[in-house]
Amino acid sequence: MSTSTHQPRKRFGQHFLNDHGIIQSILSACHPLKHQTLIEIGPGLGALTQPLLDRGLSLTLIELDRDLVAHWQRHPAADRLTLIAADVLTVDFSQFGNSWRLLGNLPYNISTPLLFHLATTATHMTDAHFMLQKEVVDRLVAAPGTKDYGRLSVMLQYHFHLEALFDVPPEAFSPPPKVNSAVIRLIPKTPGEQPSCDPQRLSQVVAQAFSQRRKMLRSTLKGWLTDKDWESLGIDPQRRAETLSLAEFARLSARITAPQVVPENS
Repeated sequence: MSTSTHQPRKRFGQHFLNDHGIIQSILSACHPLKHQTLIEIGPGLGALTQPLLDRGLSLTLIELDRDLVAHWQRHPAADRLTLIAADVLTVDFSQFGNSWRLLGNLPYNISTPLLFHLATTATHMTDAHFMLQKEVVDRLVAAPGTKDYGRLSVMLQYHFHLEALFDVPPEAFSPPPKVNSAVIRLIPKTPGEQPSCDPQRLSQVVAQAFSQRRKMLRSTLKGWLTDKDWESLGIDPQRRAETLSLAEFARLSARITAPQVVPENS
């Protein structure tokens, strides 16, 4: 099967990578070894899959498009492929045990929910190398006080070390997307590297704090903390969410014992 026989499907967000230089750069960054458990999300027509098979690796492929699933089932190296024909957002990654590695040119329309999905099993993963929309990568690695910093930044930085590797132009794909892309590396943080807090509570607090981005924390977290709490934390309640570091959000969430989410328009 080639790009001439398989029409990219918009509903699956399909943009097939075909720049050999970029492909080699991704493989060099990932540097997979034969003994490792390697899972590729959305193999498509095999821009990354085929070079890995050529190196003698075995892979697990997660693919939703039935035509592409059939293509890989017929592949000469099918005996080295484990196919999961499913929406990746429904896949339970705990089934792969520990120390698995992820690779993929992710459909832009599912990238954010997928990253949150993967965060739930992050401790079982060795690393991930993903092609994402550059705008998403910029948000993932953003520092406090910058325009790209938000809920996605805080929550993914809680779970992972994140490194933007290189940008990828639209012309590296067929068909070319209307946005720039970038490759990012995610390495799970150990429990000792994470701020001490309940991640579910942290998620609740961060979501509420950013729900009205331009408002002060005193307003967005109204009723969650007393003046004494703010003073004890050493955090000015007149600050906005975008100025707080991950460590400060962790301290906030540890202080709040039973927050009640207030309506966004209150």
